[in-house]
Amino acid sequence: MNRTTHLPDHRPVRDRNGADTAPLPARTATRRRPTSPQWAAWAFLAPVTLYLAVFYAYPLYRNLDLSLRNYTVRSFVQGNAPFTGLDNYKAVFDDPTFAPALLHTVVFTVVCLVFQYGIGLALAVFFNQHFRLSATLRALFLVPWLLPLIVSASTWSWMLNSDSGIVNSALGAVGIGPVNWLTSPDWSLPSVIIANIWIGVPFNLVVLYSGLQSIPASLYEAAALDGANAWQRFWRITFPLLRPVSAITLLLGLVYTLKVFDIIWIMTKGGPADSSTTFATWSYQLGFGNLLPAFGPGAAVGNLLVVAALVFGLIYLRAERKQRMS
Repeated sequence: MNRTTHLPDHRPVRDRNGADTAPLPARTATRRRPTSPQWAAWAFLAPVTLYLAVFYAYPLYRNLDLSLRNYTVRSFVQGNAPFTGLDNYKAVFDDPTFAPALLHTVVFTVVCLVFQYGIGLALAVFFNQHFRLSATLRALFLVPWLLPLIVSASTWSWMLNSDSGIVNSALGAVGIGPVNWLTSPDWSLPSVIIANIWIGVPFNLVVLYSGLQSIPASLYEAAALDGANAWQRFWRITFPLLRPVSAITLLLGLVYTLKVFDIIWIMTKGGPADSSTTFATWSYQLGFGNLLPAFGPGAAVGNLLVVAALVFGLIYLRAERKQRMS
């Protein structure tokens, strides 16, 4: 039996005038399929995308929807709350607690950031000298950061107790009268600020110390040969080269400090007389701290914190992009 092999037809093609033209290539239906590295990339992105969608995007959407509706306990369960637009935000702005809460939030955030960054940078430069027991002391400084917030806040509440606190006992030993740290409107906000600074310093220490490790020692040696003293070496070498690390440290510290709730609520519950109320504690009080919860205004206050963090994040990204292009 003879087999006939069909070879591709390469005969010339004649046009209308009878002239030979080049043969037309056979059409091949090619379909681009994702390569193996592309499938691997999508496989690695899928869990992160799912996590962000479930635990970030959906709660933010629900919180935004909550702030635009008049939710009661019944409608919160049944899900038939009427749409009210921006009425909840107007109620928040008209509330007499808004101005003090805004002021306390700004003061709490700025003072904590300044002292946490300043003390953390000083400790990072100090431990960068690599002296004996440096690693041990650095590990001890991490203890406040590793403790649960409820433990840290409860410890500070006991230390600052007006009657039996160790701080007032120490003040009495040097002839200073007792201070009502947690029950006085003048001292409640400074008390929670001190506690939050103590908790946040280790984070700044760790991040800034890692940034110092990336600065070449040859720069300091060259500056010392040129006669630069310790302050000049810090101001001309250390501080400028730490700017990228400092920026991300301050941004993360800002986002964390804006939403601090545990420490303030455990120590003062935002009082007395709202003297230590911030947006974080006020949002909780509106939504869960009353017999008749105001879910909508509470969500609106929470969204104000989200917007503030988003604005500062965009400012950071813009500054970083401008620095990269310059």
